[in-house]
This record gives sequence, structure tokens and C-alpha cells, in this order.
Amino acid sequence: MDKQNQSATSTKEIANDPTQQQISGKNIAGMNRDEFADMAGNNNIDFILDIPLEITVELGRTRMMICDLLKLGQGSVIELSKLAGDTLEILANNKLIAKGEVVVMNEKYGIRLTEVSSPVERIEKLR
Repeated sequence: MDKQNQSATSTKEIANDPTQQQISGKNIAGMNRDEFADMAGNNNIDFILDIPLEITVELGRTRMMICDLLKLGQGSVIELSKLAGDTLEILANNKLIAKGEVVVMNEKYGIRLTEVSSPVERIEKLR
């Protein structure tokens, strides 16, 4: 078989292989790991599902002169760019995956998600 026929065959195989197709139009937000793996057609997805990610919730940002930074002490207040009540950004490995609002649960802070990227978008952002 020549290279052109091999390439055409490979393209057809990929198009027919559910593990190579993008997952879209499916409600996968509430699926557990096994359901997600079955839908993806590949039980090897467990390999990536157990990789730990750094999750960061960003309250706000600001810029400061070095002289002002050196003046900071206990009780100093740093004004941030976001207003009270604004949504916070939730980042996975520094990539935006969701937005939410601050809640307090059992004397600990938490985030109630108000906007969430689709699972496919989240995976694409982590690449």
C-alpha cells in the first residue's frame, strides 16, 4: 500500500474510532469516571484522571511600586482590581476553567460555581 492509501485508511480509521472523536453534545458534567471512560470508548482514560492539578481561585490583582511594597506591614490593606461581589476566577494550572462566588461553609471559605467551561473545553485548555 502506498503512502497516500495508508494516509486515507488512517483518516477513515480515526473518523470511525470513537476514542479519536471529540466528545460533544453529551451531558457529561455529572458522570463518574467509569461512565466518562465508557462514553469516550477508552478505559485508559483513568491514566489521566488521576493526575493532580493545582487549582487556584483568584480574588483579584493589583500593581504596586516597590517602595509601597516595602511599606506594607501587619494591618496594611491592599486594594484589588475586583469589586466586592464580583465573580472570582477558578484556574486549573493557570488556565481559566470556571467562575464563582465566595461562600462560607463550616467556617471555611468555598466557591459556588456560577459559570463552568465544558469538560472538552477544560481538557483543551490543559494541553
